Amino acid sequence: MTGTEPRTRAQRTSDSRARILDAAVAALVEGGYSGATTLTIQAGAGVSRGRLLHHFPSRDLLLVAAAGHLAAKRVQDTEERLTRLLDGEGTHDVRARADRVVELLWESFSEPHFWAAIELWTAARSNRDIAGALRPTERGLGAAIRESMARMFGDELAGHPRFRQLRDILLTSMRGAALTYAFDPRDHATDPLVAQWKDLVRTLLAL
Repeated sequence: MTGTEPRTRAQRTSDSRARILDAAVAALVEGGYSGATTLTIQAGAGVSRGRLLHHFPSRDLLLVAAAGHLAAKRVQDTEERLTRLLDGEGTHDVRARADRVVELLWESFSEPHFWAAIELWTAARSNRDIAGALRPTERGLGAAIRESMARMFGDELAGHPRFRQLRDILLTSMRGAALTYAFDPRDHATDPLVAQWKDLVRTLLAL
């Protein structure tokens, strides 16, 4: 299709839906769950009220859909991080590679998509619709992240009998540490825990 050919109705519908969902995620990041109002999302997406309601008749339905959209974005972020490691920053030194993986994983816990997810997780505690939408999307996301982590570390390290234990410790401890940045913002790259996580990798994987 050339640039002069008009888009089909399906393409226009898909485009407006994607803009709405992107705006919903942005609203979650900027204003939290309470600030992600339909008016804010409508303005961010640049669509009419009628168009917004056509796609999502209620705020809860919109934010439930945003949960799935957000999970897909976070999977994409993880894959891009993997590509950076394998293509641009790859190394045959397993210790150096493991250190870089720790840095890249920790980086993911400071990105906007992580904070948007936190807003939805918090809302899920008292909203059954949000909770129901999050369970399958987060399980799928978790599986994708675990698979990407194995590829990041490489076959030699991922095949170690204690790799699964290490993987789970890294993910849960990084998530917990990242939450403190909500009330104590600072430079995540200089967090002293990064050195401890690297040391943990070396200890558990006998590097």
